[in-house]
Amino acid sequence: MFALIQLLVLSCAVLAQTAPAANDWKAVEQALGRSGQLQVDGAYKFGLPRGDLKVTVDAVQVKPTLALGSWVAFSSPGPDAMLMGDLVLAEDEVSPVMLALQENGLQITALHNHVLHETPRVMYMHYMGQGPSSKLASTLQAALALSKTPLGKPAAAGEEPPNPPEWVKSVEGTIGRKGTFKGGVLSFGLPRAEAITMDGMTIAPAQGVAESINFQEAGPGKVATTGDFVLTAEEVNPVISALEEHKIDITALHSHMLEEQPRLFFMHFWALGSPESVAAGISAALKRVAIK
Repeated sequence: MFALIQLLVLSCAVLAQTAPAANDWKAVEQALGRSGQLQVDGAYKFGLPRGDLKVTVDAVQVKPTLALGSWVAFSSPGPDAMLMGDLVLAEDEVSPVMLALQENGLQITALHNHVLHETPRVMYMHYMGQGPSSKLASTLQAALALSKTPLGKPAAAGEEPPNPPEWVKSVEGTIGRKGTFKGGVLSFGLPRAEAITMDGMTIAPAQGVAESINFQEAGPGKVATTGDFVLTAEEVNPVISALEEHKIDITALHSHMLEEQPRLFFMHFWALGSPESVAAGISAALKRVAIK
C-alpha cells in the first residue's frame, strides 16, 4: 500500500511539472483580449465567432458557431508553441489579413470556400506558426484588426435550457455519441484514431485534425448540418458515396495544411432535412472513417 501511495504522489508531481498552469496562458489571453479554453488534448483554444456576419445558405441564417467560427489553438504557452487556426473572412478582408500574417512570420496553408451559395460570400483562411506563444498571439490580433472580426471580450452567453430540444436528442441517438449543445448549435469533435504530426510535433485534435460536425435547427422539424470530415486518401471516396446516398451535398474537398503526416484531406458538406435523415447520413459516413 505504501509503495502504491508513493507511486501516486510521484505521478501527481510529474503531471504538475508538465501540465501548463492556468496562469501560464495569461500573456496569450492578454494579447488576444479574451479567455481561451484548455482542451482535453492539451491544446489551448480561442473561439472568434463572426457574429457580425449575417450569412444565409438555403434561406437558413447560419449561426456563427455552425460555420462562421474563426478560431486559433496553441500547443503550449511557452517559447516553442505551434499555433494553428482558421479565419472566416469577407472577400475584401482576405488580402490585408493574409499580408499581415505573412509579413509577421505566420504561414498561410490554405484559402478556399467551405460552403456553397452563401450570401454574402465568405472565405476561409488556414494558417500556422511556431515560436513564442504570446508573440504569435500578438501577430494574429494585429492581423484580425484589419478585418471586422469582433475583438472585444465576448458577451456572456445566456444559459442553455436544462433539457436540450428533442432534435438534439434525436441527432445524438442516431449518431450514437453525445455532442456539445451551445448557442443553439450541436457540435461533435471526433479525434482520428492515429496521431497526426508535422515537423516532428504531434498536432492536437483541437488544432484542426478532428472530424468536426455541427447541427442547428432550421425550421419546424428540420436541421441544417455542415462541418468537415478529416480523411486519409483511401477514405475520401467511400465517405463521398455515403454522403451522396443520404442526399448530403459535398461542398468542398481540399487540404488545410502543407506537410502533415499522414496526408489529410478535408471534406466539407451541407444538408437540410429532418434530424433523423440528416444524422443517418452523417452516421453512415463516420463508419467509413478511422476515429477513436
